[in-house]
Amino acid sequence: MSGMQILAFVGCICGLGATLGATLCNEWKTTSRASAVITATWVFQGLWMSCGGNALGAVHCRRHLTIFKLESYIQVCRGLMIAAVCLGFFGSILALVGMKCTKIGGSDKTKARIACLAGIHFILGGLSSVTACSLYAHRITSEFFDPTYIAQKYELGAALFIGWAGSALCILGGIAFCFSMAGDGTNKRADYTYSGAASFISSRTKVQNMAADMRSARGNGNPPKHFDKNAYV
Repeated sequence: MSGMQILAFVGCICGLGATLGATLCNEWKTTSRASAVITATWVFQGLWMSCGGNALGAVHCRRHLTIFKLESYIQVCRGLMIAAVCLGFFGSILALVGMKCTKIGGSDKTKARIACLAGIHFILGGLSSVTACSLYAHRITSEFFDPTYIAQKYELGAALFIGWAGSALCILGGIAFCFSMAGDGTNKRADYTYSGAASFISSRTKVQNMAADMRSARGNGNPPKHFDKNAYV
């Protein structure tokens, strides 16, 4: 299970990096070239800035000047993405402590619990990120296909796809962490059952061997051997 934890940790770190990159990226939505009059210029917006570019490569960005006048869905997406990054950060710290290949964290049972807690953090962070990206994408698509919407229409930006990919990695890595703990418990139960069965077979074989010796001694006319009180144990 140590290999599974390492693979899950790498996936979660990549997912956390993608989530952070999507949060800081300014291409959450970009102007639709199909409806644009001048295709040599375009506008793209993110959670923190609005930018404009042209075919010559010049890009100018401007921060959102206010928080209270922003649309509510942007503020919700901001909060969800920040929560996803924070959960992924704390999940990474817990994962380092709870992994088997590290020397910190205490006993195996304690490390397994910490690893499971790290997996829960990653799963919650992935769910927060995918919720934010899906909410933003829903707003863009609803405006794009609304025939009564006469303002500038936008298309899905690259940051949304990066956020979805990062969310999937975090969720899958978190599930792998939780399954690694369940696998440890299964292996311990299997070992206990096997050792008990081996002890039973060994005791039964010992009793059968002693009974055979006694029958052989009676048949040969020799007195049976005296056994101590621990002979049948």
